[in-house]
Amino acid sequence: MAVDKDMNVLIVDDYNTMLRIIKNLLKQLGFNNVDEATDGTMAFEKVKQKTYGLIISDWNMEPMTGIEFLRLVRGSGEVYKDTPFIMITAESKTENVVAAKQAGVNNYIVKPFNAETLKTKISTVLGEFD
Repeated sequence: MAVDKDMNVLIVDDYNTMLRIIKNLLKQLGFNNVDEATDGTMAFEKVKQKTYGLIISDWNMEPMTGIEFLRLVRGSGEVYKDTPFIMITAESKTENVVAAKQAGVNNYIVKPFNAETLKTKISTVLGEFD
């Protein structure tokens, strides 16, 4: 099944440059319905107002971290319990990967990364691109 590139995608990062980079990479991959949030609190407000087919979030943010946001999303009922969620972090510590997996993350990207890495990670959670 081909990836629905018209789905709503939410990207969350407290660093505007990173948001712009991720948004541009997603645009290169064909995703045009991309919303942004600068922390987990703002992102969770967006999640309550709109349905997303993919969430990509940074780990290290204030005041709500990506892992806290992930736990909120996973605990918010049927709508988001299976939504593909990709965590981005500069940390590649094993305990972080384990914590993210336990919280329900679908995939994990360590910075720095490129369009090909992002595409591969999205493919593993959404399916192949056409």
